[in-house]
Amino acid sequence: MNNRNPPIVVIRNLNKSYFRGSQVIPVLQDISLDIAGGEFLALMGPSGSGKSTLLNLVAGIDKADSGSIIIGGIDITALGETELAHWRAVNVGFIFQFYNLIPVLTAFENVALPLLLTGLSREERREHVEMALGVVNLSDRRDHYPSELSGGQQQRVAIARALVTDPTILVADEPTGDLDRVSAEDVLGLMGRLNREFGKTIIMVTHDPRAAEKARIIMHLEKGVLNAHTEASI
Repeated sequence: MNNRNPPIVVIRNLNKSYFRGSQVIPVLQDISLDIAGGEFLALMGPSGSGKSTLLNLVAGIDKADSGSIIIGGIDITALGETELAHWRAVNVGFIFQFYNLIPVLTAFENVALPLLLTGLSREERREHVEMALGVVNLSDRRDHYPSELSGGQQQRVAIARALVTDPTILVADEPTGDLDRVSAEDVLGLMGRLNREFGKTIIMVTHDPRAAEKARIIMHLEKGVLNAHTEASI
C-alpha cells in the first residue's frame, strides 16, 4: 500500500485454524499486511472467509497458531494472557454490531466503564467521558439509559466508549449491521470524521459495500486468503 504514515500494525505470516472434532478447519492462511497509522481499512468477504477472526486476532481477543502481529512496536502474539489483557484495555477500542451496552447503566456510565481499568482519578474519568460524548454529539443524552436511545444513538454511545481511553486502534465488527439506512450513514460519517479529524486508525469488518466505501482502503478475504486491495473514493 502507498501510505502516508509508517505502519502501526504489521502482520506477518499469520495462520489460524479451528478444530471440529478431529478435523482441522483452516481459517486464515499466511496473512501478511501493513496498516498505516491513521488508516481506515475495510475488510470484506463472504461469511466464513475469516474477516472477524482476523479482527479478533488484531484486537488481542484470540491467539494465532503462528505468525506475528506487531502493533505500535509491540508483538502481541508474544504476550501472556495477563499482559495481553492489559495491552488490550489501553490500546484497543471495540465497536460491535449489537452495541453491547449495559442496560442498567446510563450513557455516561457505559462510556466510563473502560476507564475503571486505568489509574485515572474520578475527576479525570469524568473529563474523558464528557469529551468522548461530546465528540459523538451525545452530551445531552448522558443520563439516558440504552432503552431510551435509538439504535443509532446506542451505537454512538458504543463509539464513545471505544474512544474514551484514546486507544491505538479502533476495531469495528459490522458496526452498521443492526441499523437502518439513515442511522448507518450517521455512524459511518462519525467514523470517517474520527479518522480524518482525529487521526484514528480504524479496522472495520463489513458485508455492506456502501459501508466499505467510507474507508480509505478496502481489502477482501476469500477462504482465509487476503486478496488485492482497492482504494476507496471518499
